[in-house]
Amino acid sequence: MSRLTQTAIPEALDVQVAGGVVRGVAERGIRAWRGIPYAAAPVGPLRFRAPTPVEAWDGIHDASRFGTVAPQSRRGQFIGAHPRIPQGEDCLNLNVIAPDEPMPEPTTAPTDVDGLRPVMVFIHGGAYSVGSSQEVPRQGEGLVRAGGVVYVSINYRLGALGYLDFTQYSTPKRPFESNLGLRDQVAALHWVRDNIRAFGGNPNDVTLFGESAGGNAVTTLMTVPAAAGLFHAAIAQSAPPNAVYPRELAAKWASEYTGILGGIVGEMTGTQHSSPVELLLTAAPSTLAEATTVLTRRAPDADPGTIPLSPVIDGDFLPERPLDAFRDGRAHRVPLIIGTNAREGSLFNGRIAILATTPVRIRAIFANTKKKAKKAIKAQYPGIPERQAALDFGGDYSFWYPSVKVGERHSRYAPVYFYRFDAAPLLVRLMGLDATHGIELFPLFDRLNGVTGRGMTLLGGRRAFQAVGARMQRWWLNFARQGKPDAAWPRYDEARRLTLIIDVIDRVEADPLGDRRRAWGRFVPHV
Repeated sequence: MSRLTQTAIPEALDVQVAGGVVRGVAERGIRAWRGIPYAAAPVGPLRFRAPTPVEAWDGIHDASRFGTVAPQSRRGQFIGAHPRIPQGEDCLNLNVIAPDEPMPEPTTAPTDVDGLRPVMVFIHGGAYSVGSSQEVPRQGEGLVRAGGVVYVSINYRLGALGYLDFTQYSTPKRPFESNLGLRDQVAALHWVRDNIRAFGGNPNDVTLFGESAGGNAVTTLMTVPAAAGLFHAAIAQSAPPNAVYPRELAAKWASEYTGILGGIVGEMTGTQHSSPVELLLTAAPSTLAEATTVLTRRAPDADPGTIPLSPVIDGDFLPERPLDAFRDGRAHRVPLIIGTNAREGSLFNGRIAILATTPVRIRAIFANTKKKAKKAIKAQYPGIPERQAALDFGGDYSFWYPSVKVGERHSRYAPVYFYRFDAAPLLVRLMGLDATHGIELFPLFDRLNGVTGRGMTLLGGRRAFQAVGARMQRWWLNFARQGKPDAAWPRYDEARRLTLIIDVIDRVEADPLGDRRRAWGRFVPHV
């Protein structure tokens, strides 16, 4: 047996990692290790503290099943973790999928190490309050089979436990630290760097990608000093890059949250807690999640255009606003694919109406804008604040325009490839959603055989949508292997703004929606 095979692919399903030995499973042409702890359980005295190194275990850790996911509430907000999926604070775990086949011969790629495979690390979305790495149990397997990569998906702290800043309550005796979910993601990337070789993965060839809040995580981590060198390419799908807020606003949300939490606990127990610290340290995870839902629903009206469960500019772990870091070349200079879907905002209606899509919220955003700028932006959304125009306005405000700014600024220092996803099956278009937020995940991750996937193609378009996904997989895999998605997909720059329009028939356009982009530039010049 060659040295390459011996060192690059585990001969058994038992693998030594930080903490001990994990035992995975072989199934359907892949090998999978699930629920691997990458940091110590953030419970008890470690609640609201930065992640610490994983604790060693005795014997062999069963990695055949997914681990516990972050506490979250399904009520009145988003579709969160299924009730049968175990939730708990001990949620800092990840999953690894690798091909069940010998390694290919070494290539001449500059990042190649003993023929090890490229690694793709996915960060799930869910507004930093819901979601997990196992919502779709087979997700990532298509990329592994098609491209021979090692795929990693992670859980991280959500809601108040991960994305509210309680440092105003910190004392030397009982510290509270900031950006805990973001710190978890960095800890997971450290684990990948230190352990992925045991699974046949190349620690020098890591592509970080994510969608929605996961896309925000990607663009934010590109500006976190502690993440330097932990990934070598990045893909941000439908990111809200500007959903990162100053400490003053984060402190206000934390105070509002403790008031909400106190009210919930008071109703449950018939007693009142005078200390926010006592509330935060003693409340059950399910109660913390319930209070998170209340804050998430209130904040869009109190602070239109914001997403309260988000990273905070703490001056330390996250020293500055990411868009400023991209502008000034302080972001990590790695190749980037970034893009949004044609109608991001159309999904955010009803119980997930968290964007600036209502007349009151839109008026608040318009309040401090000059008259000419208001007129220019209104011309781009005829009929605003009527429903369709308002949804498109809110989606562009949170997702599209900030992503354009990230793309143009990062292109000054590193390769950028910009896209717009326009594809949607007929039924989805008839529903008025079109290429809405999150729809690209279905073809990209081979999710069209599920209930939702079959439903959306009920009136046709299934094969065409699958073909779109096959092309996206090829681009994402090429990018992970060589830092370039495709010869026909040109680099993005401020002069031409060449953008790949992903549809049934793909095309490249120069500065699509250029008039709208220029109107936004006058409307929100601070972005």
